[in-house]
Amino acid sequence: MGNSHQSRPIAVMSSQTAAFLDQAGGLWLRGALHGKVGGAFTSSATQHGGQETTLFSIITNLFHFGMTVVGLPYSHQGQMNMTEIVGGAPYGATTISGGDGSRQPSEIELAGARHQGELIAKTAAKLFD
Repeated sequence: MGNSHQSRPIAVMSSQTAAFLDQAGGLWLRGALHGKVGGAFTSSATQHGGQETTLFSIITNLFHFGMTVVGLPYSHQGQMNMTEIVGGAPYGATTISGGDGSRQPSEIELAGARHQGELIAKTAAKLFD
């Protein structure tokens, strides 16, 4: 399960991801994901496209599975950038894709995603060494 990515025009997880999580009820029942490490990342069409709300909807599911969730702390200084529009939230890496999906993640946004992935890997290594 690990990272869950969304690209949405509105602040909800995609129906495909919701269906996937709905089908994972057996994992939840068995506690198969208890203590596993994961995180969420997303994109939206606009700067104020509900990225944090989408991240919350994903993270809530990960918590219900008993997972340890790692976000994108402010150790990634890129989310403090004021010189350009960038994604990023303490809850997970984000990007702004544009209404037609043509905008690619900026170097700052990619650095945030890499940083979050590194933190997830380091957290898992600490928990399972």
